[in-house]
Amino acid sequence: MLDIRRAKPYEHQILTDIAIKSEAYWGNNSDYMDKFKSVYKVTEEFICHNPTFVIEDDNIVGFYGILIDDKEVFLEYLFIEPKSIGRGYGKLLWIHLVNTCKSLRIEEFVIVTSPQAKEFYLKMGAIPFGEVESLLKKGRIIPRLIYTGLV
Repeated sequence: MLDIRRAKPYEHQILTDIAIKSEAYWGNNSDYMDKFKSVYKVTEEFICHNPTFVIEDDNIVGFYGILIDDKEVFLEYLFIEPKSIGRGYGKLLWIHLVNTCKSLRIEEFVIVTSPQAKEFYLKMGAIPFGEVESLLKKGRIIPRLIYTGLV
């Protein structure tokens, strides 16, 4: 049965594994993926202190996490299990994300993403907001988007 619920801290490794498999789906090399594994590891602490939700269809097939700092809100994670990409789970998580942000009175959030995922976020209503250097590969410039459709 399809369900979206709050992630549990003990699920951090499952979420990390989904993020790694999802990022590897796009054909990134092993050096890139080694860095990804350390930078984008989902921790129990992150889940405890930040809105983090999973989508289940018998098993967890995707998740998102919002990082709220003093100045900005970031979509820190939104990953789908590769075998489930293209089945609408990303869109369902996005709708849930937007509703979560509205309930928390968040007016906008920033998305720093891979070029491969940029189109998804543009379709969901995010707009280009510059570019930044990747944390994973020196000299790699990646898209920075913003979503303001919350007010």
